[in-house]
Amino acid sequence: MTDAEPTVGDLSEGQVLRGILDRLPASTAPVGPGDDAAVLAVPDGRVVATTDTLVHGPDFRLAWSSAVDLGYKAAAVNLADVAAMGARPIALLVALAMPDETPIAFVRGLADGLAQACAELAPGCAVEGGDLTVSDTLTIAVTALGSLEGRAPVRRSGARPGDAVHVIGELGVAARGLDLLFTRFTDAAGSPVAVTPEGRAALDPADSYALDRQLRPRPPIADALRAADAGATAMMDVSDGLALDATRLADASMVTIAFDAGALGEDVALALGGGEDHGFLATFPEGVVAPGRRVGTVHPRGEVAVTVDGRPWTGHAGWDPYRDWDAGRG
Repeated sequence: MTDAEPTVGDLSEGQVLRGILDRLPASTAPVGPGDDAAVLAVPDGRVVATTDTLVHGPDFRLAWSSAVDLGYKAAAVNLADVAAMGARPIALLVALAMPDETPIAFVRGLADGLAQACAELAPGCAVEGGDLTVSDTLTIAVTALGSLEGRAPVRRSGARPGDAVHVIGELGVAARGLDLLFTRFTDAAGSPVAVTPEGRAALDPADSYALDRQLRPRPPIADALRAADAGATAMMDVSDGLALDATRLADASMVTIAFDAGALGEDVALALGGGEDHGFLATFPEGVVAPGRRVGTVHPRGEVAVTVDGRPWTGHAGWDPYRDWDAGRG
């Protein structure tokens, strides 16, 4: 490390914080970053809140993700959870735990990624506060807040027999990108190697697109809000795989989600088992004009939560970190 490349350990907390705030748009909140807490204006008085943590190792690898990628992804996954409730994202609170040797340039890149995600996915949402601390493991924890703007929250428990099942966004694309990382960007021992511009250029357009969607998911936030306005009876972010997340929605609503294989695309297993696209699974009363595409119907609760063409789904269900991490790609 040269003198021109300081690390967080070389600077004070205030200097590191300034390096972040200087990269973010000016706050429009009544009280933004700088005090002990932010003050937000929420017109209808109800706040939707969620949090998600990205940890180096199980959630990302620095060889594969740039600082901007990580900032973007950390924001995107939280924005999606807020929108899945039918709320417009209005603020992010970001806590960073970083090793001393983390370059300050990396921290600035994280800030750039957070700002880009908010600008592209949820205009008007901004980072309004957070925390900095030292850790042996790089960890990015984001809390997202949203405003319902007069809407009722759209929960997982509202699906009813006869509802149409829609997917809003992509299926299986990010999972394909993850497979590319493990097959094209590892060494002989299976350790991650850097995703270089040359490595990206060697990919065909479809693979390059899938890799981008894995590193920087783009949840269709505006479409989720349109779904809420259209009368969605239930909705959730699809982050761990369509089959697993559909099971969660079906269990919450005490129904069966019956998928039509022909509506899921050419690779049904990837559509159902892949995760991290951060699209939305939603149900609507029959006949409602709604965003996304119809992929099935809600049935009365049967013996299983999810069927495909009338048969129980027995393929890969999706990603469960407590079940899959040690047995999977470690």
